[in-house]
Amino acid sequence: MIESKKNKRRSAAILTLVAGGIFLIGAGLIPLLVNAQQKALDAAAPILPPAATNFEAQQLALTDLQGNPVSMGDYRGQVILVNNWATWCPPCKIEMPELQSYYIAHKTEGFVVLAIESGEPADQVASFVKEYGITFPVWLDPQGKALEVFQNWDLPSSYVIDRKGIVRFTWTGAINQPTLEQYVTPLLKENK
Repeated sequence: MIESKKNKRRSAAILTLVAGGIFLIGAGLIPLLVNAQQKALDAAAPILPPAATNFEAQQLALTDLQGNPVSMGDYRGQVILVNNWATWCPPCKIEMPELQSYYIAHKTEGFVVLAIESGEPADQVASFVKEYGITFPVWLDPQGKALEVFQNWDLPSSYVIDRKGIVRFTWTGAINQPTLEQYVTPLLKENK
């Protein structure tokens, strides 16, 4: 019986050491992995050019965060950047401040970002919007209609629609403000 208690204590001690070791390894490596992943995304964003396209944008009608019906047709005559994203998506989180900065710099020129969140509940999206200080329109898309319209289920994905309703550029992956300046700003001067 004494031998059994010693074995139990020894097993418990070994389990404690193993668990502690796993915790220390995980705690040390996880921040390094997250940091490396962040740097890779940051490095990739400036060099990813959009794909040039030339097709008519399909109309899309959804609801905003307050449950009001909204449509892309409401923004006809403006340059629209449709951004399909999700609150849980790391590259989406990276690009949101970039989209916000570009929007603030160009909204008086007839530019709007329509951020279409792919499937999360309104309260969760509203918390994200508040945390990131987003001031452009955010729409809810619980059934993935925008992903279907653009035939792209990758997140984030963005589409630039000119003032005549033609999709001129598409991106899959995070984008940044310098890239937006290079490709979108010239469209703001067209047909004004």
